[in-house]
Amino acid sequence: MLQCPHPGCLSTFSSQHGRTRHFRSIHAVTNGRPIGVAGSSHSRKEHPHLTALPCNSDGNFLPPGTPPQPRESASEGGWAPFANGVQFQLADLLYRRAEVSNGNIDVLLQLWTEYMSNFDSPGPFESHEHMYRLIDSSVHGDVPWQCLVTAIPEDVDESSPSWMRTPYEVWYRNPDAVVSAMLSNPDFQDQFDLCPYIDVNADGTRRRWSNVMSGNIAWRRSDEIFAANPGIKGAMYCPIILGSDKTVVSVGTGHVEYHPLYISIGNIHNTVRRAHRNAVIPIAFLAIPTCERRYDDTPKFQTFKRQLYHASVSAVLSSLRSGMTAPVIRRCPDGHFRRVIYDLIAFIADYPEQVLLTGIVTNWCPKCTALPANLDACAIRRTQRHTNVLTDVLSHKELWVAYGIHDDVEPFTSDFPRADIYEMISPDLLHQLIKGTFKDHLVTWVCEYLVAQHGPSQAGVILDDIDRRISAVPPFPGLRRFPHGRRFKQWTGDDSKALMKVYLPAIVGYVPEDIILCLGAFMEACYITRRQCIDSDALDALDNVLENFRRLREVFRTSGVRSKGFSLPRQHVIFHYRRMIENFGAPGGLCSSITESRHITAVKKPWRRSNRYQALGQMLLINQRLDKLAAMRIHFAASGLLPGGRTVASSTSQPPHPPHLPSDGDSTSRAPRPPHFPSDGDGEDDDGGPVEEDVLGHVVLARTPAPNYPKDIEGLSHHIGEPDLHYMTRGCISHQLGMTTDEMPPLKCKISVFHSAVATFYSPSDPCGTRGMRRERIRSTPSWRGREPRRDCAFVVEDDTKPGMLGMAVVRVQLLFSFIYEDVYYPCALVEWFTKVGCDRATGLWVVRPDIMRGKRVRTVVHLDCFLRAAHLIPVYGNGRVIPLDFHYTYSLDAFHSYYVNKYIDHHANEIAF
Repeated sequence: MLQCPHPGCLSTFSSQHGRTRHFRSIHAVTNGRPIGVAGSSHSRKEHPHLTALPCNSDGNFLPPGTPPQPRESASEGGWAPFANGVQFQLADLLYRRAEVSNGNIDVLLQLWTEYMSNFDSPGPFESHEHMYRLIDSSVHGDVPWQCLVTAIPEDVDESSPSWMRTPYEVWYRNPDAVVSAMLSNPDFQDQFDLCPYIDVNADGTRRRWSNVMSGNIAWRRSDEIFAANPGIKGAMYCPIILGSDKTVVSVGTGHVEYHPLYISIGNIHNTVRRAHRNAVIPIAFLAIPTCERRYDDTPKFQTFKRQLYHASVSAVLSSLRSGMTAPVIRRCPDGHFRRVIYDLIAFIADYPEQVLLTGIVTNWCPKCTALPANLDACAIRRTQRHTNVLTDVLSHKELWVAYGIHDDVEPFTSDFPRADIYEMISPDLLHQLIKGTFKDHLVTWVCEYLVAQHGPSQAGVILDDIDRRISAVPPFPGLRRFPHGRRFKQWTGDDSKALMKVYLPAIVGYVPEDIILCLGAFMEACYITRRQCIDSDALDALDNVLENFRRLREVFRTSGVRSKGFSLPRQHVIFHYRRMIENFGAPGGLCSSITESRHITAVKKPWRRSNRYQALGQMLLINQRLDKLAAMRIHFAASGLLPGGRTVASSTSQPPHPPHLPSDGDSTSRAPRPPHFPSDGDGEDDDGGPVEEDVLGHVVLARTPAPNYPKDIEGLSHHIGEPDLHYMTRGCISHQLGMTTDEMPPLKCKISVFHSAVATFYSPSDPCGTRGMRRERIRSTPSWRGREPRRDCAFVVEDDTKPGMLGMAVVRVQLLFSFIYEDVYYPCALVEWFTKVGCDRATGLWVVRPDIMRGKRVRTVVHLDCFLRAAHLIPVYGNGRVIPLDFHYTYSLDAFHSYYVNKYIDHHANEIAF
C-alpha cells in the first residue's frame, strides 16, 4: 500500500480488491460549515445614521463602553409568583408541555398531596385553580387582551340585513407592549440585528441578502426617517412584520374558523422566527362577518368585509403610530436601552389575503398592474402613490377594468407614515411555490398530459406505476413516506414539500425530456429562493432558471394541457421574487408557513383545550397563560435560576468541542472514553432535527451500543459474513500509525457495534435551530420496523479541492462500530462504494452505480470522520420498467443498477451535491 500523497489527508484505505481511496477530515473540508455556503470573507456596512446607540432609561446617550443597566436580578425566593422552582417547572410541564386536563391535574395533585402527607409536607398546589391563579398573577408577559366593538350606523334599522345590524368584536392586545417584550427578550441577544446593513464580499463585487435588516427596504426607510428628522440620529430602526390568515379549527362539528393577526419584528433573525421562539405573537383575532346566503356575493357585503378588515387592523395597530414619528425608549436583548423608531415593513399573507389587503380584484397581481389575461406582459409596479393618483382621476369602473382596483376601501396603511401596502406584500413560498406552482400546477399538468397522450385507461396504468415508484423511494431522516404514492385527498404543505423531493425521478421515462427540464428548472428556482442566504450570483442564477422555466413550460401549451396560457397569479408572482428578495432578504423568513405553524399553538390547540362553547374567550386566556409561562422561563433563565441561560434547550445538547474531535483535525488524538451522540434514545422515530447549540459539524456514533454482537473482531466478522473485516479494519488505522497493514499487530481490543450515527452540520436553509445547526441520524440496522434491514447512504469527501460531487463519493453503511486501540478511540464504518457515472442532463441529478469487482460490491472500512452527512439515493427506474405490486422500499438500494443522487432531499444537499 502506498502512502497518501495528499497533504493533510486523514488516512488511506484499501479494499480487499486493491483499490485505494483518499480522504480529508470533514473539518478540514468544511471548516464546520457546509460546502457551497459563503464563508466569513464578507463584511457588513451598517447604516451611518440609525446606529442604535445605547442610552439610559431617559433616552440620553451613554459614553462608549458603558455597560448596560442591570436587569432585575434574582434574589432568595426569586421564583415569584411561585414559591420555588419545582412549582414553576411543574406548572410549565402540566400546562404548556403536556397540556394536562383540569381533572387529571387535580388527580395528580391529590396523589402528590397524599404522598407528601407522610412527611408532614404539602403538595405543590392545592388544585388546578391554585396553579392557574399563580400563573395569572405573574407580571412577566402580562399583556392582557382587550376588546373593540364596532358601532352600528344610525341609518341602519330592523329592515336592514343582519350583517349590517350586528356589532362585531375584535379582540386584541397592545402591539406596542408586545413589541416591547420582544425587544427586551434576552433570548434573542445572539440572533438580533441592531442596524440595517449591507453585506458584501471582500472586494465589494457581490452582495448577499439573508435577514430582514439586510434588505433594501430597511436601509431605504432608515434614509427616509433620517432625512425627515435628522435629530433622530443614533436611534434604532425597528421594522414591524405582520401576518394574518383565516384558519379552520373544526369541520365535522360545524365550520368554525378564526382570523388571527400576528406580529413580529425584523431585527430578529429568520432562523429564530422560523423556529417559533416567541418571535411571532398573536395580537388580535379579527371579526369574520357572516350573512344570509343571498348576500354572500353582493357588492355591499364584500365592501363591508374589506372596510371592517382594514378599520380593525388600523385600530389594533394604533398604539404603534406615535413610535413611527418620534423615538420611544425600549430595552434591547443585550440589556441596553435604545431610542427606537417603528416602521411597518412587511405583511405575510397568502393570495386571498393579499387581495383583501391591497384592495385589488381577484386574479390581478398585487405587485404590478399586468392585466389578468396576460400577467407576463410588461407592467408598472403598484405603489400607494400611483393608486392615489389613479383614484383621483379615474371612475370606479375604469379603476376596476384597467387596473383591478377597488376604490371603496382605503388600506389600513394610509393611517401610518411611510407604509405602502403593495410594497409590504412579501413572498409566500408555501402557497406560491410549493402548494401553488408545484402541486396545484405542475403535478396536475403532468397528470393531464398523460391523459391527453395515452387516454384515461393507459394514463391510469402509468400513474399507478409512478405512484409505486414514489412509494419505492428509500427512507431518509425526516422524509415523509408515500406508501400509496400521491393518492391522498387532503394535502398539507408538508405533503407537497415531501413530494417535491422525490417526484422528478419518478416520472422519468413517461414524459418528454422538456417536461423533465421544465420541472428541473422550477425545482432549482425553488431551492435558490428557499436558501437562508442569497447572494447576487444566486439572484442571477434565479433569473436564468426562471427564464428557462418560462420557456420550457410552453410544452404544456403545445400539448394542449394549458390552452388558456399561464396567467396564474401565484405562478406569475415568482417573477417578482428578485426584487422582493432584494427588499426583504431571504423569503424563508417571511413565509406563510411561519404563520400557519403558529396557528397550531395559538389557535388550534387552544381551541381543542376549550369546551367548544364560546371558545374564543378560553383561547385568549390559554394564549395569555402560555405567554406568561414563556416570559417567566426567559426571566428565570436570565436570572440564573434555570440552567443554560436559554429558554429552549435541546434534549440532545452536546459540548461545542467533543473530546474526540480536536481542533487540529488529528483523528488519532487520545480520548480515554468513547464519546457518542448524547441522545434521548435511539428509537426508530428519532431522526434528529434542529440543534440549539453552536457546534462544529461532525458525525458521531449513537449513545447506546447494539446488543447481541460479538465483542471481538473475528467473531464479529463471522457474525456479519464479512471475512475481510479484520484486514480492512487494520488497514483503516495502520497508515495513521505510520505502518503498513502487515506490520500492524492483530486487533485484540473490544468491539462495540451501533445501529446509527448522527451527523451535525450547519444548514440554516433547512428547519434548524436558531444558530442554523441541524442533526440527522444515519442508520445501519439489521431490522427496520420489524422487517428487512435498513442501510443508509452517506457522503464522504475524497478531494476538497474539487467542487460538489466532483470531490465527494457516496457510500452505503453496512456496519457501524468502534474500538479503543492503544488508548485511541476509533469510530469506524464498513461501507459499500458507489461509482459516479455522470450528471444526468434532464434531471440535473448525478447518477451513481454500485462499485462492483469480481461480482461483489466493493467494501472498505473507513473512519467516521470521513463522513460529511447522510446521502439519499433514488433508483433510476428506466423507461417503461414497471415496479411490481409487492415491491417494498427496503429492497430499493439492492434491486437497481444505478441511482440518482437526490440533491432535492433538503437544501444542504442541494448546495453540495451539484
